[in-house]
Amino acid sequence: MFNGFSQDAVDFLWGIRFHNERSWFLEHKEEYHTFVETPLRQLADQVSRRMEEEFPELRLEKKVSRIYRDARRLHGRGPYKEHMWFSLRRRTEAEGAQPSFYFEIAPEYYSYGMGCYDPTPLTMAKLRARIDRDPAPLEKLARQLEGQEEFVLEGESYKRAKGDPGPLLFPWYNRRQIVLSSDHNCEGLLFQPQLEEQVVKGFRFLVPYYRFLTSVTADPPPPQP
Repeated sequence: MFNGFSQDAVDFLWGIRFHNERSWFLEHKEEYHTFVETPLRQLADQVSRRMEEEFPELRLEKKVSRIYRDARRLHGRGPYKEHMWFSLRRRTEAEGAQPSFYFEIAPEYYSYGMGCYDPTPLTMAKLRARIDRDPAPLEKLARQLEGQEEFVLEGESYKRAKGDPGPLLFPWYNRRQIVLSSDHNCEGLLFQPQLEEQVVKGFRFLVPYYRFLTSVTADPPPPQP
């Protein structure tokens, strides 16, 4: 049962940031298993179970990150991740290209939300074509997002704007990533069992956005200009 993370989890993640090497990790490996991996998997199991009960039609699958970085993608970084996460998404070979729900814990923050962090250019072209063709559904979602304070629209924008559908949808139209994120300092609910309810409630609010983005990925390719 998930009872919250502890300050020990945060301390471990700070440690791996400043001592990202095999010898330090091996000395503190049990701390990782006890304070980070175990509660993260417990939270993932409980949130996944509740989302499956409420939204079985979404067919979400749970994935929990490993602390080991892919040796082929170190790019000068240490061999261990300093942030850990789980995601709920449909099975796909192109991880990051499809919408997914996520929870992440890092040394200085925890975050949860939904989005596509590595969509294909074709997917974003489909989104722009959808906005051009029928902006009303996304306008409704964008207004709902503006009417609350938990989630914000994030993600890298194109250096050169692709177009201007008006101020409400301009941030959606001109991003190459779409992420709705709720970011928090490592305090408060992070250390309490009620974190589960906070994450589930947030995911529940984001389900209409997930459905919209998923439907966009299924659109036919837009005509070439």
